[in-house]
Amino acid sequence: TENATLKATAVAHETQLPVLADDSGLMVDALNGEPGIYSARYAGDHDDAKNNAKLLANLEGVPATKRGAAFHTSLVLIKPDDKKLVATGEVRGEILTAPRGHDGFGYDPLFYVPEERLTFAEMGLATKNQHSHRAKAVAAMLPQFDAWWEA
Repeated sequence: TENATLKATAVAHETQLPVLADDSGLMVDALNGEPGIYSARYAGDHDDAKNNAKLLANLEGVPATKRGAAFHTSLVLIKPDDKKLVATGEVRGEILTAPRGHDGFGYDPLFYVPEERLTFAEMGLATKNQHSHRAKAVAAMLPQFDAWWEA
């Protein structure tokens, strides 16, 4: 939420317009929440293959029962006068030992959603959007939007 707030505030102050920003990341239980806010640059540059390889290396030897993880999104809407609306969304899953699927991006081939028996990379877009941390954050934000906009 802090990162999304920093992004939104900077742009809102510069443009004098309302701004929506997000910050999303993968939090792995066995890695004390890593990669977290560093998800996009976990292995250095923004390189999905290297990030996935580093994640798998860091989880080597960790049993399936200890590979819980969550994708988290924080959305921040902010006005130039700093009136802010925050909403979050999270989806729980597990990190596999090898990638599965070809759709999506980032950690999607490793992030398994037990209820669907699929990774995010194996789900079609419609199914992924039903489970997505971003979709959940938007759904949490919408009921509050009108009051924030009118304030």
